[in-house]
Amino acid sequence: MSQGSPGDWAPLDPTPGPPTPPNPFVHELHLSRLQRVKFCLLGALLAPIRVLLAFIVLFLLWPFAWLQVAGLTEEQLQEPITGWRKTVCHNGVLGLSRLLFFLLGFLRIRVRGQRASRLQAPVLVAAPHSTFFDPIVLLPCDLPKVVSRAENLSVPVIGALLRFNQAILVSRHDPASRRRVVEEVRRRATSGGKWPQVLFFPEGTCSNKKALLKFKPGAFIAGVPVQPVLIRYPNSLDTTSWAWRGPGVLKVLWLTASQPCSIVDVEFLPVYHPSPEESRNPTLYANNVQRVMAQALGIPATECEFVGSLPVIVVGRLKVALEPQLWELGKVLRKAGLSPGHVDAGAEPGRSRMISQEEFARQLQLSDPQTVAGAFSYFQQDAKGLVDFRDVALALAALDGGRSLEELTRLAFELFAEEQVEAPDRLLYKDGFSTILHLLLGSPRPAAATLHAELCQGGPHQGLSLCESLPPLPGRLGPSSAQAGRGCWGSSYKRSVPGLLPPRSAPREALQHLSAPLPETTCLIPRHPHCSGQRDCASSQAEGRLSASTSPACLRPTLCLKPICSCLIFLLLLFFFLI
Repeated sequence: MSQGSPGDWAPLDPTPGPPTPPNPFVHELHLSRLQRVKFCLLGALLAPIRVLLAFIVLFLLWPFAWLQVAGLTEEQLQEPITGWRKTVCHNGVLGLSRLLFFLLGFLRIRVRGQRASRLQAPVLVAAPHSTFFDPIVLLPCDLPKVVSRAENLSVPVIGALLRFNQAILVSRHDPASRRRVVEEVRRRATSGGKWPQVLFFPEGTCSNKKALLKFKPGAFIAGVPVQPVLIRYPNSLDTTSWAWRGPGVLKVLWLTASQPCSIVDVEFLPVYHPSPEESRNPTLYANNVQRVMAQALGIPATECEFVGSLPVIVVGRLKVALEPQLWELGKVLRKAGLSPGHVDAGAEPGRSRMISQEEFARQLQLSDPQTVAGAFSYFQQDAKGLVDFRDVALALAALDGGRSLEELTRLAFELFAEEQVEAPDRLLYKDGFSTILHLLLGSPRPAAATLHAELCQGGPHQGLSLCESLPPLPGRLGPSSAQAGRGCWGSSYKRSVPGLLPPRSAPREALQHLSAPLPETTCLIPRHPHCSGQRDCASSQAEGRLSASTSPACLRPTLCLKPICSCLIFLLLLFFFLI
């Protein structure tokens, strides 16, 4: 039995350190010539027989699953089933399920450790979740209850098995459904052993087993002890992994069924008892259990996860989509013969202009309805089905290979920065900053908003300003003559780079802490008329001190985000050409 506490298990550091963890969303299967010949022979002889027999057994499960819930009302199904239904149907489904996996080639299920009782651990958490074969872990766990999508109820046989299991159903499109699931999980987990254990795959999606994805807090909301369950497939060739990019369903099924023998190891770790702090904080609880399981597996615990339908990886403090939707938009436009650099965006800086799908097609000169609908769907729409044309202008500019880093940075700021009533400077607020990162890198808006708050080190009404040291852009998006050449807060900079600057109220310690993961980031102090020293902060930091004659007005910290902008564009280009 392991006791979790802040002293024993520290929460995960969101900043990944070296070495860089492997990409958990990509699975590459390399076969030698001999292996290809073997799979061709066994795939033609063994795989069809195995798959056919497994489907027959799958359909034989249906009568047992139907019999357990036949004639019961919804109120009766809210309580655990007992009596002859439990004995006959439970044992029948358990035996046929083991036969099904045996026919698919899983001849051995090796169990290590001891499964805790429902009183000791009402919740089981299994990882890594790497394949659709992972439900095999239900067998040594004595068919615990599971959480599944409500849409699966309409799938033949699978829906009957979910009703048999009295599964907790969640609809991903209904927020009220998620709240009911949380309440139901808490009700079953705190029933004092009345309900069987509930099994979770806390990663929520499949990976390649090389790293653990970020654990979702749903399994830990009840604050009760959980038992970690490790799943391993110690086979000479990994044919079972079903990652976001890699072999598809049919190929994984065919290759696995072609193996003479597949082995799965299920290991029960000691029960993890949450500390009082973990019981109050499900996210902390999930992170600490993830770390324990990663250490037992010998693989890294990462912050990578799925956001919507896109895998998201973590770079420093920023979450970046593995393949931003901007790529798909570029493919659609190129397929339609459209060059983004030759489109007159016509977006006005700092002003939102909502357009319909028809106006979108007219502006981009698209005629094919399917192409128009596909391209229009990549932008966030409001309740009336309109999109902000500034989003379109920035996306087209990013897809235009003729723009430099500085031009793209300035264009993004000019499009989304807002004018101030009592100040000449324009500021980039949370919504605009989140939109820029979401469009260019596919970063989730909440993660981008969190980064904006850290840069500003203040409330939601603070914004970032642009270091106006670059020559103005030609056209309507260039700065006015009054703004051109203006330094940050009326000062000039020795560095001719664009940057986003936090407000004056940002604490110096917070800025230094924020710049820690970005070694190239320097906190520049503008040259001030009351300052006798003419050095910038970079030289002062090298000496570990500031000039004694520097006035307090010079100590207003500014953060030049050239490294952040460079990092974002570098990642975008890296994803384009290397992945």
